[in-house]
Amino acid sequence: MNERIAALQEWLTQNTIDAALITAPENVFYLSGFLSDPHERLLALAIFPDAEPFLACPQMETEDARNSGWDGEIIGYSDIEDPWDKVKKSVADRSISIKRLAIEKEHMNVERFEKVNAIFSVPDIFPAEEKMRQLRMVKTEDELAMIREACRLADFAIEVGVNEISEGKTEMAILAAIEYELKKAGITEMSFSTMVLTGINAASPHGTPGMTKVRHGDLVLFDLGVVYEGYCSDITRTVAFGDINEKQREIYDTVLQAQEAAVAASMAGTSCSEIDLTARRIISEKGYGEYFPHRLGHGLGISVHEFPSLTETNPLILQPGMVFTIEPGIYVPDVAGVRIEDDILITDEGYEILTKYPKALQII
Repeated sequence: MNERIAALQEWLTQNTIDAALITAPENVFYLSGFLSDPHERLLALAIFPDAEPFLACPQMETEDARNSGWDGEIIGYSDIEDPWDKVKKSVADRSISIKRLAIEKEHMNVERFEKVNAIFSVPDIFPAEEKMRQLRMVKTEDELAMIREACRLADFAIEVGVNEISEGKTEMAILAAIEYELKKAGITEMSFSTMVLTGINAASPHGTPGMTKVRHGDLVLFDLGVVYEGYCSDITRTVAFGDINEKQREIYDTVLQAQEAAVAASMAGTSCSEIDLTARRIISEKGYGEYFPHRLGHGLGISVHEFPSLTETNPLILQPGMVFTIEPGIYVPDVAGVRIEDDILITDEGYEILTKYPKALQII
């Protein structure tokens, strides 16, 4: 039995919960080692305080599940079978009566919940999200090795993108070049939809790349991440194409100052709120507070957005092994948008910046 499942079993015992049914693919991967995107099909890991767990997955993936290192029971089902019948039988084989069940309320849809309730007549439901967040928040050395490689590849992707910038080239053309080079390097999945935004398009924090062409005097924003062996990276860089005006430079310098100050403040024993406020105060003092509309950052790991959230209202204390982003931004409509983002690891000595691409203003 692996240590992660043992920790969840201990939590079940402490809270007198009969079972946990884990259905979010990220959490199934974290606990079992089996990474799968089941689409609409059921993927579930059932864990009990004192009985052997089992994994339910499509029959076509049972061999992959076994090869992933999972050595427990695997329930495979075909597309013409009801997987819940097999789940019910495996629970019955363990002579377990489930009256108190933990599920991921944020993940399980109403249809599946009704199915679970019909099978087990469960009167008491408990959220499993908080415990899973706590388990995943502090990374092991094996996890950090994957994240470091994902960050290295993200740095490479930014380098490709910057080298592709030229007069008249579209956002989509630059984006395509980035992902083509990553595919050649063996990367099959991005952490999220890659963003390349030029000029005033960058003033939309979650803008959509299109056929806008790079022009002299534009700031070009890249936001991307790479998935490596199930773990994500997330980086943002903004560079200038040709001479930029004084206002654009002021915005860039303010974001860079705020980002570097927040990174420098990141250490064990400091709260998430203080890290956020470190950057937010600088941006506000420069008169751009209303143009920094989002949190400072978020946890990073199997999911690109994990616990914790770095906001000015989160009192959570940082501890060694936590990985998160620091990504302040200023977005002034019809003027400019700048965001600078790094992935940060909290260490016993302070912090480590995992994304290495330079942050000083580059003028291409």
